[in-house]
Amino acid sequence: MHEDAIRLTGITKTFGSIVANRNVNLEVRRGEILALLGENGSGKTTLMNMLSGIYRPDSGSIEINGQPVVIQTPEDSKRLGIGMIHQHFKLVEVMTAADNILLGSKKERSLLSASRFEKVRAFCAEIGMEVDPKKKIYDMAVSEKQTVEIIKVLYQGADILILDEPTAVLTPQETERLFAILRKMREKGAAIILITHKLNEVMSVSDRVAILRKGESIATVETAHTSIKELTELMVGRSVSLAINRPESNSSEKLLTVHHLSICDEHGVERLKDVSFDLNAGEVLGVAGVAGSGQKELCEAIAGLSPIRKGAILFKQENIEGKSPREIIKLGIGMSFIPEDRLGMGLAASLNITDNMILKNYHRSKGPFINRKHAAAQAQSIVERYQVATPGVNTAVRKLSGGNVQKVLLGREIDAAPSVLITAYAVRGLDIHSSYMIYNEINKQKQNGVGVLFVGEDLDVMLELCDRILVLCHGEITGIVDARNTSKEQLGLLMTGSVKEAAEA
Repeated sequence: MHEDAIRLTGITKTFGSIVANRNVNLEVRRGEILALLGENGSGKTTLMNMLSGIYRPDSGSIEINGQPVVIQTPEDSKRLGIGMIHQHFKLVEVMTAADNILLGSKKERSLLSASRFEKVRAFCAEIGMEVDPKKKIYDMAVSEKQTVEIIKVLYQGADILILDEPTAVLTPQETERLFAILRKMREKGAAIILITHKLNEVMSVSDRVAILRKGESIATVETAHTSIKELTELMVGRSVSLAINRPESNSSEKLLTVHHLSICDEHGVERLKDVSFDLNAGEVLGVAGVAGSGQKELCEAIAGLSPIRKGAILFKQENIEGKSPREIIKLGIGMSFIPEDRLGMGLAASLNITDNMILKNYHRSKGPFINRKHAAAQAQSIVERYQVATPGVNTAVRKLSGGNVQKVLLGREIDAAPSVLITAYAVRGLDIHSSYMIYNEINKQKQNGVGVLFVGEDLDVMLELCDRILVLCHGEITGIVDARNTSKEQLGLLMTGSVKEAAEA
């Protein structure tokens, strides 16, 4: 029996009338990886924020290594050996890996000593991890940045690690490398908490799984004695089908043709290079690639938000280059683009759900007055259809959780009945139940003859949902493959540019 590194007993935390955690009990042992599962809004992040000193519990007790403790600040948490690796890295881009690792460490007197690179190299060798100490953060791939984050908290003395959605933007190969690091740390006696929505990863790397539902601890189960089906039922509270149907696509009508498209950013750096593909009616075309491979630029070019340097975009054989976003919407291209910052692009955070419906359609109003009744009915319909958790349609969008913001945005775009629907990261950060609801909605659109461009991150889902998958690497297409006979590993190799398939498989 391993000793407990963390024991939470009866933890309750409320924000006004909202109960985020109610009487939660949780133990994490030394030398184990504990996966923490729960739907959006189940209280996982709040619970971890109490361990990392961001919040304090209203009631209940925390023990670290068998000793009762009070964690009032992130500094207290660090002193107790707790290190949290957030979804969005806390690194200084212009500094080297070594300087980021040493920054904030109590051991360091001078950050500019000539020996600092050697010191970091020796520490990495000691813990069995690899990183180039002299490499600048802005030159690193996402997985390298993550490795720097982990080394940084270990250098500061952490032996309890909390990782929040660590594989959201990694390729399968990078994910496997991260898991190898976590297993190595487990062998050295570290206690690791992994927050994730990806159940296949939970099954492959964790020892036990703790499940939260609506702020309460439901169960802790041994990974070896459970299944994805059981974990889903514990999370949601009822049986859920995890099958994504892929209706057959029979149409060969070309809705969208992207022809030798090249795009530069404001600094003149080429972001898309000679990209060509077709999207048919009644087809889901996936777009895969590590973060920053040109997905955002592609979506923005089709939506009329960024200028094209070379090439053409044809919608039903009509060139849409030079048209305004409103003219493009009028033609029948809907855009549900969910960036890392869900608000600020797509929805106005300070306005309520009804007003966000009006934003999309106000120019169609006849006369000087806007029909709020129609917009309120549309908002209510979206809330009911997509099970948006909100007190009502007059609630400001910024008060909704990220997942609910996504549902409002996607619902509004689908309600506009587009011929082409572009959806980027539609389920980013969504729990399993909400994600499957959105996959079903995308399939409904496909059956209605809509062409769907699906920019996604979860390769397992893309292989089940999409008809074809286009892979981008550094702004170039490395392959367009049939999703029915492609493996996740093949996609991973295309994403890193290790192999370049014929443009059409």
